[in-house]
Amino acid sequence: MIRLQKRRNAALTYRTMRKPNKLLASIVLLSSFGAGSIIASGLTRFAKRVQFAPSFLTDGTSGNGGEGSAKTPEGASPDAVDTGASIPVSTSAPNLAVKSAETDEWLRRADRHLSNGRTFYFQGDLTAARREFDAAIDVLLGSPEALPDHRRVERRLEEVSDLIYRFDIDKLGAGDVTDAIVFDKAPIDEISHMTFEVTTPVDTRLAPQVTSELRQTQSGLTLELADPVLSYIHYFSTDRGRSVLLSGFRRAGRYKALIQRILAEEHVPQELIYLAQAESGFLPRAVSNKQAVGMWQFIAGTGTLYDLVRTQAFDERLDPEKATRAAARHLRDLHERYGDWYLAMAAYNCGAGNVDKAVERTGYADYWELLRRNALPRETSNYVPIIIAMTIMGKNPKDYGLDSIDEEAPVEYDSIQMDAPTNLELLADAAQQPVSVIRDLNPSLLRNLAPAGLQIHVPKGATETTLAALRSVPAANRDAWRLHRVQLGDTLASVALEYHSSPQRITAANNSADSLEAGELLLVPVSFRDEAHAPRSVKKSISTGRSAVGATSNAHVAASAKASTHPIHRKAVLHTASLHS
Repeated sequence: MIRLQKRRNAALTYRTMRKPNKLLASIVLLSSFGAGSIIASGLTRFAKRVQFAPSFLTDGTSGNGGEGSAKTPEGASPDAVDTGASIPVSTSAPNLAVKSAETDEWLRRADRHLSNGRTFYFQGDLTAARREFDAAIDVLLGSPEALPDHRRVERRLEEVSDLIYRFDIDKLGAGDVTDAIVFDKAPIDEISHMTFEVTTPVDTRLAPQVTSELRQTQSGLTLELADPVLSYIHYFSTDRGRSVLLSGFRRAGRYKALIQRILAEEHVPQELIYLAQAESGFLPRAVSNKQAVGMWQFIAGTGTLYDLVRTQAFDERLDPEKATRAAARHLRDLHERYGDWYLAMAAYNCGAGNVDKAVERTGYADYWELLRRNALPRETSNYVPIIIAMTIMGKNPKDYGLDSIDEEAPVEYDSIQMDAPTNLELLADAAQQPVSVIRDLNPSLLRNLAPAGLQIHVPKGATETTLAALRSVPAANRDAWRLHRVQLGDTLASVALEYHSSPQRITAANNSADSLEAGELLLVPVSFRDEAHAPRSVKKSISTGRSAVGATSNAHVAASAKASTHPIHRKAVLHTASLHS
């Protein structure tokens, strides 16, 4: 009954998208499918995301200063690597496990209409495009509720609705809402500062259950039980903690295969994927209040040590693939230094220097003993238990009600190298995609201009179309010019007005064309306009939403030099110190 009501609401609200207030209608349509849809559509940026460009992203340059590259995550299949550390996915819900031929046919019908709509859209026939978009939605809404894998239809409905929303925003000229680079608040800032002695006492009833789970759990990372771990398992079972956990687990589907492949290639435990879950919730543009950024929360210094280039135009700490590679290597170096994964993770959080001092001061190279002696920063004292708790829960999903999570679809893209500075609007024109799609595929970009030499991601299968369209624009003009697909009723004057150009310049750029035909690709000369972002750090309170100038601290992931591969000198016999002793 609830699902049927959602579908009725979706059908009703989608119809309103034909009316003037399309933006509001799109938001209502997507919200009718619950919070997961809103997260997937990106609309939460209006309520939850911090829109700013911190100074630590744009001040100065590091590395080679200009060129960079990003590899396409080819072969990033879970089947190709050890997946023993999987983020929980549905194993019990039949609508996720089964793929029926009947559902495949419904999806194919909807996709045919969607493809036709995109063709009409870029041919300039918006009426026909809207008709085909409507037909795609109608097909999905009309699919039988009894389909065993109907959740696939619901997911596709969310994706199609989101894409149509993006096209609507671009065509309505309301794209200014996405011009600013959008950053997300890193969840580690909130969960690592919990004080369980006051707010969340240890639930001792969990201990027997977790002890039993550990006996049956296979893990490349040793999982030890302690009061802080139980506290976080309890916290992640509450409404507030569970919402943090679930949002990250859902989003993990976008990058899980990529991360698993790289962890395997770097010969580190697959369970370290939960470090990214704790740090950022798999948000590639997560920013902490300690100037750490990206999915793996690197500060500038450590990122530079692991070859993450940072310039005024892009920051590779925000690149999911490159940051994952750097994090795996950093953790491997730290493990070689300490011979212990818990100490390696602690050093990843607060810096190897702080861990070294704690070991020298206490004589213990044991995380739990350092914790008991208050030798580590409070955030680090919580950091490792957070990761252990997430790992235990992720590996025993049925015990914690995590066995029916519907993960987001994997991010798939092709990569093309820019041979000239190219503005993102032109890239979107060439790829026949909304500019927001291009931005989402390239989270490391800090400006609307992709520099020459940089590898840019475009939707999978769009390489040839994109390159052919880009080649029609003189290389010297790709930083500003646009491509316009002529619509019915367009005139040189109306196109010039839309792009702040002039009919004379458009005519000169298009071999003196004096008439327009619908669907024709038109070069539009536009003056260069590179939007700079505010050079200051801002932090936003999760509870109040207030913004303020952020404090500067380099404690998180700090390192004065790349971690030594030589084992640290141990002043005491190593043993696992129990917090209960």
